[in-house]
Amino acid sequence: MLLGYLVLGKHLPAGILSGHKMESRNMQVLDIPFLKGLTQEQCDLLLHLFEPFSVPAGIVIFKQGDPALYLYLISSGRVAIRYKPYDGPKITLNRLRNGGIFGWSSVIGNKAYTSDAISTSPLEAFRLRGMDLRNLCLEHPDAGRDVLQKLAEAVSPRWKNARDQIRDMLQNMARVKTSKSVTKR
Repeated sequence: MLLGYLVLGKHLPAGILSGHKMESRNMQVLDIPFLKGLTQEQCDLLLHLFEPFSVPAGIVIFKQGDPALYLYLISSGRVAIRYKPYDGPKITLNRLRNGGIFGWSSVIGNKAYTSDAISTSPLEAFRLRGMDLRNLCLEHPDAGRDVLQKLAEAVSPRWKNARDQIRDMLQNMARVKTSKSVTKR
């Protein structure tokens, strides 16, 4: 029954994760690299916001344009992040694995996700509502600042990789276009 709730993206009914299972879940969440370096108080504020999320390989977790509701932290498995520019084919921006974070749009308050997320292997993750994290930041500004800083540090290398991939794609397209025009002469 638990997997059904997780695959369908429904909230877990109160009490499904309790006692020993809740302790085990909290320990798994604490193993996620992004949380390393946060104080115990900051972790305590965050832990109750997380819910487990699990899907098999090949599942679209969200599509570009879907409402941006959750931030995901990968415990095990892999996810491909894909983007469809309006004037070109879909490109894979990144491939994430254990410790990876995706769904950043939900945290910064975007109404919609800007890319697709697809599980490329069985995925075990934790997710939290972006709105809940934003509320935590309002209620606990110092902790919120530190948490957002850790998130930014975790996500920022990906943005560079995405820019590099887009640049390479544009350079390849320019080369193909140039070679076609040279061939026509």
